Amino acid sequence: MIKAGIIGATGYAGGELVRLLLGHKNVEIKWYGSKSYIDKKYADVYQNMFQIVEDTCLDDNIRELARQVDVIFTATPQGYLASILTEEILSQAKVVDLSADYRIKDVKVYEEWYKMEHKSPQFIGEAVYGLCEINREKLKEARLVANPGCYTTCSILTAYPLVKEGLIDADSIIIDAKSGTSGAGRGAKVQNLFCEVNENMKAYAVASHRHTPEIEEQLGYGAGREIKVSFTPHLVPMNRGILATEYANLKKIKRADGSETYPSYEEIKAAYDKYYAGEKFVRVLEKDVCPETKWVEGSNYVDVNFKIDQRCGRIIMMGALDNLVKGAAGQAVQNMNLLFGQKESEGLELVPMFP
Repeated sequence: MIKAGIIGATGYAGGELVRLLLGHKNVEIKWYGSKSYIDKKYADVYQNMFQIVEDTCLDDNIRELARQVDVIFTATPQGYLASILTEEILSQAKVVDLSADYRIKDVKVYEEWYKMEHKSPQFIGEAVYGLCEINREKLKEARLVANPGCYTTCSILTAYPLVKEGLIDADSIIIDAKSGTSGAGRGAKVQNLFCEVNENMKAYAVASHRHTPEIEEQLGYGAGREIKVSFTPHLVPMNRGILATEYANLKKIKRADGSETYPSYEEIKAAYDKYYAGEKFVRVLEKDVCPETKWVEGSNYVDVNFKIDQRCGRIIMMGALDNLVKGAAGQAVQNMNLLFGQKESEGLELVPMFP
């Protein structure tokens, strides 16, 4: 059995980690860490765990935790793990961090976007970006995993094959993304109150959202150069889900007769199939079917598809996922499975909920 500990177990992502790990046949949760609920029964925090979890919440003593478990999940605010991570901890337990502390390789970029000093930049270089579909082999040897953000997972997987194959101008990408309110976390905030979000939809962090450099960095690896994207997130009145609609200029292909035309549907579809045909959790939908958040709710799936706008020479790429599963906890479990040589889908064979 893999012994696991969670710091931040009472947040939304932490709670989802608990739900998924309880369904994993080879994992035992040893530590339910929660700074806000120390000594309180976990099932009193999340009543859905009544008669399922009998443990009480412990503190966030990661040094003690590292001595007791094989893997630590940190579902914590930005800056927390960076402020306490040491070589001693990493020598005792693997760490899957759900914050952004080790996602961005350029520490100056991190500090610019997150407005804080990075306290342990010495570990940034070895951290592996935990997007399994792209970094699978690297993840198998990792000690420290930087679990991707929810917007970024959806945005990257939706566009990656076309960026990698050079079928679009990567600098022309515009990402219009919508998220359910659980993406903002469980903390009490006026802007997330029911009366503020119900029957309402709004853009936020326009041209300044902190996931922007993460998307640019990872898609830039695919393009083989630095790129810039326009990213605008929106908050919509639903609990879960992210829908990303992405626009980009197509690149013309030189044909055998010397002519240049935009790639066909079949050529674009072949690019998606090249990267995702063997992927358990990325579903490329049938022609003309647009992804919907309800089709992936409660699951680790990402649904993607595209439409070509020949009139404008552009492509519209679409992706949908559950921000708490593939966008956070599910992806963290997927990463853990790779770290410990488990079947990658173990504990994640979840049929999407509908309705």
